[in-house]
Amino acid sequence: MAELPVYRWRLAPDGYATRRQLRSAGLRPGGQDVAAQLERPRRRRGPLVAYLYRIDLARPVRPMTPARWAALAKANAARRICPACRRDAGYVIPTALGTCTPCAYPDPDRSEGNT
Repeated sequence: MAELPVYRWRLAPDGYATRRQLRSAGLRPGGQDVAAQLERPRRRRGPLVAYLYRIDLARPVRPMTPARWAALAKANAARRICPACRRDAGYVIPTALGTCTPCAYPDPDRSEGNT
């Protein structure tokens, strides 16, 4: 495997972009391998690394189809359903809690009959 060219932060030549930069331009890597990498030095840890892709090999982003929109809506709705009480929480349930806030932190003063 060939070594990737490494550039310092903000000093990459024209014609390269990160995934985010490609996406903001309406492009995607399109199956190409990483062409280069950026490194930003840090004091007490290893450098931050960003992978770069060639813009001339990038392809346009595929448009969302009605089936994709439906699948995305279904997945987002599933993230709002509490696994403990099976109710729609009205927000995306944090993965750290795993349940909606009332199930994660039940109110000891409130009786179960008064919902």
